Amino acid sequence: MKSSVFSQKIYSSLLAAYRWYLLTPERSLDEAYQIALKIKEIEDKHFQGKKISPDSAMYSSSVMNYFRADLRKLLKNVRMRLTEFKASRWFSNESKQKAAIKAGIEYPSPTLVLKKLEFIDQVIDKYTENDLEISSETIVNSSINIADSSNNNQGDKVSKSVDNTENKPKRKTDSTGILPRSILTTITRLQAELDPGSEKDVVQNFRQTQKITILSVRFILLLIIVPLLTHQIAKAAVVGPVVEHFRSSESTQIFINEEMEEEALIELQRFEERIKFENMISDAPPLDPEVIKSKMEEKAQELATEFRDASSNAIKNVFADIFSVIAFICLLLISKSSISVLKDFFDHIVYGLSDSAKAFIIILFTDVFVGFHSPHGWEVILEGVSRHWGLPANRDFIFLFIATFPVILDTIFKYWIFRYLNRISPSAVATYHNMNE
Repeated sequence: MKSSVFSQKIYSSLLAAYRWYLLTPERSLDEAYQIALKIKEIEDKHFQGKKISPDSAMYSSSVMNYFRADLRKLLKNVRMRLTEFKASRWFSNESKQKAAIKAGIEYPSPTLVLKKLEFIDQVIDKYTENDLEISSETIVNSSINIADSSNNNQGDKVSKSVDNTENKPKRKTDSTGILPRSILTTITRLQAELDPGSEKDVVQNFRQTQKITILSVRFILLLIIVPLLTHQIAKAAVVGPVVEHFRSSESTQIFINEEMEEEALIELQRFEERIKFENMISDAPPLDPEVIKSKMEEKAQELATEFRDASSNAIKNVFADIFSVIAFICLLLISKSSISVLKDFFDHIVYGLSDSAKAFIIILFTDVFVGFHSPHGWEVILEGVSRHWGLPANRDFIFLFIATFPVILDTIFKYWIFRYLNRISPSAVATYHNMNE
């Protein structure tokens, strides 16, 4: 009896698996059809029934990256289901169809199958691999090119932006043509100006650029405001009470480094000398040593309270800065799309500058951080950081840092100019050398 029940379970399992196998073509086609409906729904809802592309709607690069990622997944799935459908149909034969009829399986009519396949082809045939490989720079570059067409120097700027986005090596035959490039760019500009739809394209791409600018400025403000707010909130609500709890007693150490102690002693000595000096110039009788001692004790207590608070504040700054760094890193991790938008925004700004402006910014930046007077600035910065964290200003470390880091930074600048800027904008490099001389 038990064996018969066990055999029936095995038979029912095998029958269910066989039915699942016979239903593979219908199941694969239905899944592909449902995925195609999802793609069509996105097109109708967000792109006015057109293909998912920056040319069909005005969205920022981060939003387009989101739609493009979903489209890539959906197209991959629908093609896999179609491949599964074709493979299962290829293995299907007349005997299997008869077995399906005996098992109670009814295949859809050929007309319904053809309609589903036709709909799927209409949806996915609009997309190619190039549509999925387009990066967020496409939106920015297109907006730059069309926006620059309204200027008098549109031809030169369009050629520069195209050259900047192309990474393929150019041959000599590609760099020269039968006609001068200025004539060709003039013809291109006239074609754009005579095109009836050029105004609409300019407005649309200007709005896209405006959205990118708003998103970038907002993200920059977040990068500044979030760490600062985190620092202040953590210092006031979390770190501050804990530090004050452990340093509330009068027996706690007043000075956390020797420099603070030396500064307090110098201040106390100056206070004593000031009392004596004021007494001498006021023609008053000599001060009683007890009076001087009482004033000195009062000043010493005042300095002790002041430097105890300064020590506590330095300890709070260390932990509050750790919270700020964590908040900054978390903001970067959850804002990858905003980082790509910000990169495009800076590329737009940098490539839109003139050669003299690029050279001016490079010279200003290098002279401030790696120039002749930069060691004094680095010394002030390092001393300020050490004071902020309550650390003693190690002169040996500061001098070693000044002797190495600006040199490394200068080498990186020169390599960047030689490796990248010389290829992207050689005229800016020539202007830089002329201004530097």
